[in-house]
Amino acid sequence: MSGAGAPLPSAGDLPEERPHRPETQAQQAYRRLEEMIVTLTLAPGSRISENAMAQRLGLGRTPVREAMQRLAVEGTLRILPRAGAIVSEIDLADQFKLIEVRRGLERIMAGRAARLADRPTRARFAALAARFGEAESGEDEAAFIAADRDFNALLAASAQNKYAASAMAPIQAQTRRFWFLAFERFGDIPRVSRLHAAICRAIAAGDEAAAQAASDALVDYVEDYTRRTLDALM
Repeated sequence: MSGAGAPLPSAGDLPEERPHRPETQAQQAYRRLEEMIVTLTLAPGSRISENAMAQRLGLGRTPVREAMQRLAVEGTLRILPRAGAIVSEIDLADQFKLIEVRRGLERIMAGRAARLADRPTRARFAALAARFGEAESGEDEAAFIAADRDFNALLAASAQNKYAASAMAPIQAQTRRFWFLAFERFGDIPRVSRLHAAICRAIAAGDEAAAQAASDALVDYVEDYTRRTLDALM
């Protein structure tokens, strides 16, 4: 997903679509750190440092520093001056507020993408729908996570609204982290993959109303999942 304060991706800016422009070390550091935080490999409250993460990721300190700063803007890290950083706690009480904002923003972005995407971009959404289908049939968590990351980036680019994309990035980061809190108990890779694939197919078809309806269906699932998770945790 794209971060607030960082350049938004263009519609042709996903790594697999531009093999002649390999992922930079900063992008790689961000992607790998974000995944560790989202999947709770780095648990809330964990203290991390540039040196330790550079060694763990096999990357230089500068790209790791850039990634950490981007994650701090998104709210998943809290930078401590001269003392590294701490993985932010997950605010359980605010989840429904996040979902309320996410519903409106994601609906706008899905509708705009369906209306504005050009033919090559629609083809990429169709390809993403197929990837979500593979994640569904194989109940493949890793495949879903990878497809979801590319979906978020492509949606942000093709909606052509930098304000919505910048506002959406930290919300996605927080809701994805929350999703993993009770994934073993309530996670449903086939269902969430189907819901994402429906948005992709609607955008690929240029059907704005269907894209918005599919976006609402996904957020309905997120809201239901959140309610069940909170009931179990609180």
